Amino acid sequence: MFTPQGPTLRELAVQALSSTMRGYDLLAPKFDRTPYRTPDRVLDAVTRALRPLGAFGRGLDVCCGTGAGVGVLSGLCRERVTGVDFSAGMLAVAQAAQATRRAQAGAHNGPAVDWVRADALALPFAPVFDLALSLGAFGHFLPKERPELFGQVHASLRPGGLFVFPVGAPPPVGSRAYWSLLGFDAAMRVRNALWRPPFVMYYRTFRLPDVTEDLVRTGFSVRLLPLTDLGQGPDGSPRARLVVATRR
Repeated sequence: MFTPQGPTLRELAVQALSSTMRGYDLLAPKFDRTPYRTPDRVLDAVTRALRPLGAFGRGLDVCCGTGAGVGVLSGLCRERVTGVDFSAGMLAVAQAAQATRRAQAGAHNGPAVDWVRADALALPFAPVFDLALSLGAFGHFLPKERPELFGQVHASLRPGGLFVFPVGAPPPVGSRAYWSLLGFDAAMRVRNALWRPPFVMYYRTFRLPDVTEDLVRTGFSVRLLPLTDLGQGPDGSPRARLVVATRR
């Protein structure tokens, strides 16, 4: 799962026993060499699904980490893209990578890019964005926090703006993936019961029916687009979908 350039077992243990923020500060320099980074094939599938949805002016990557989503938005938005994250370490890596890409390009290409350090539960933005994206971050929010998270994104979007994120189909009950995720969540609950500060990361708390209900209550209308590039399950259903929530 990890490349030789990725974090060592000892480094992962130290990160797991830190707070969520401190853990990501420590992981940041090697994050892109772990399986936690959103794979390029998912980024490409999301980009292709979004292109027909219209031209976008300003984009927001919520919980941007090292900036994978900012890269997606930079290919879709004309004016400006903003990445927001609570980890200074992750933002530093994202900024350095962006500077390297710009230097290699030899000229300014694409929209302006901003990086903002802020909690996603207290976003410091006016309703100026046409498109908000989030990738792989929702396990860091407890179910009771989702309405506030969605409310913050809703307040940052213009009327008619889109909040989008991919969701994978749940693994079949009894499969290896099912037991792996169940075991991970159980281990995290034990860790957080016995150790402080907590590290919030759960895989099985983001159920699509509950998420859809929370989005609708927040003031979004919701539709699902199949990410056909990511394949189909044995029953022919898509392995992943793109949630497209429109601010009413």
